[in-house]
Amino acid sequence: MKTQQPIIRDDDEHRVLRFVPRTSTTLPNHPTVPASGTALKPAGDLSRYQQPTEPDDFRHRMLANAAAFAFTALLVGAGIWLAVTIADLRKTQDCVLMGRRDCAKIVDPHP
Repeated sequence: MKTQQPIIRDDDEHRVLRFVPRTSTTLPNHPTVPASGTALKPAGDLSRYQQPTEPDDFRHRMLANAAAFAFTALLVGAGIWLAVTIADLRKTQDCVLMGRRDCAKIVDPHP
């Protein structure tokens, strides 16, 4: 069995850094959590973050939901129709390629 020798390089490509754990409980550039029982400072004026309170237009929202539902149902229906049509065409093509003559569907006009 061959023994492996470490590759010694002179460059600093592979260098192991010593890990020094933090001893303090706070992280740098992060606000400290106050001890229990102490009060927090007020946050200041937050009015610039408020959005205007316009009344909710329920009718418009329901019409948009109905239109989205109809569009989704239309896409699903078109997808199912396309899958069935492709399957029928594949069956007909397989029938013709086998050399059969009775591949076309004949619809009886008088049931």
